[in-house]
Amino acid sequence: MVLKTNRDRLVVTAVTGAVAPSLTSSGLYDVSFEGEALIVPSVGGITPNVRVGDSAFAFFADHLEPAVSARHEDDKINLSFNVLACIGNEAVVTSGDAKGATGRVTGKHGGVEHVMIDFTPEIMRKMVIGDTIQIWAHGVGLKLADAGDVKVFNADPDLLDAWGVRVADGRVAARVAKTIPAAVMGSGLGRATVARGDYDIQTFDDETAAKHGLRDLRLGDIVAIVDADNSYGRIYRTGAISVGVVVHGSSFIAGHGPGVTTLLTSTSGAIDVTVDPDANLATILGLRGT
Repeated sequence: MVLKTNRDRLVVTAVTGAVAPSLTSSGLYDVSFEGEALIVPSVGGITPNVRVGDSAFAFFADHLEPAVSARHEDDKINLSFNVLACIGNEAVVTSGDAKGATGRVTGKHGGVEHVMIDFTPEIMRKMVIGDTIQIWAHGVGLKLADAGDVKVFNADPDLLDAWGVRVADGRVAARVAKTIPAAVMGSGLGRATVARGDYDIQTFDDETAAKHGLRDLRLGDIVAIVDADNSYGRIYRTGAISVGVVVHGSSFIAGHGPGVTTLLTSTSGAIDVTVDPDANLATILGLRGT
């Protein structure tokens, strides 16, 4: 079945950024939700041993971004870089020893406004901080035909096909690795748009985390957030549902956790999800091989 969309009307445009430097969280010390002072790796940089498909909790880090993090040094230009880039877009290294190598966009992070891009470890070992990367941005404005009130954000049209999204009788069917209650969503609430960045899954409550398997989350997992409406910002709404991808790792900081960039949302709950452990970008986009 061919997914009917307006993809033939969407602009494909080149946006560019550079590999961002690695940072420690908040500059130096962070205070954990248990009151412990910590110094840990955080956002940015090139991390050849961390990619989509890996556990969001496997590494001693905070808000860890997989593979390569990129941004533009001009904040105004970087806003467009973050908004226009979509999950699944092709990225091309345009300078340095890895020039010409290609990767795929796997996430968008709020706050620092990074775009995360997956490359193989062999390519990452050739890259340095400051290498420029061009993304063929494609997906902003994407709409599904006959899909009721379901809205699409941050998704390359080819991602929906590879993921296996289907539409029938005004409803959308999609595979997800896990379902998550909106009650645990934290940092990132209150933004007026979901066309950039992410919001975080809190995993501090042991009972809730165990009930929903939250500490089994992997980078790149597609997840459904139940009773969450992301149509015009991120809000709690009974009966709504939003689907997104886990884009960065866990956090020790109160109110934070693995981040989710929105892909689909419905105020009326017109998204039917099927739980499938293979609903991860590493598998959907074939990023980790066999």
